[in-house]
Amino acid sequence: MEGGALSLIILLAVFGGIFYFLLIRPQRKKQQEHEDLVSNLKKGDEIITAGGIHGSVKEVMEDDLLIEIEDGTILKIQQDSIVETKSDEQDSEGKEEEEEEDKS
Repeated sequence: MEGGALSLIILLAVFGGIFYFLLIRPQRKKQQEHEDLVSNLKKGDEIITAGGIHGSVKEVMEDDLLIEIEDGTILKIQQDSIVETKSDEQDSEGKEEEEEEDKS
């Protein structure tokens, strides 16, 4: 009976490790990257929101941002709704183009 209990404990530990590395760790990494993105926002940054709105940051407040989406159109949004900055998007596109050129 003791051998069965030991193998059950080992099996649970293995499943716990798999669960951690496949689910919890990647989510924490993604959350940390988003927190870094939001904390580094500054006036003039070009951003994209979760709703697909493109704009530039006019003012950074504690939990909110004022963004200009068109000449004179200002929106107040939560910082958590920022998905990416356009400079990040352009950097990743540039890296992909460089990798494709290196392969040729």
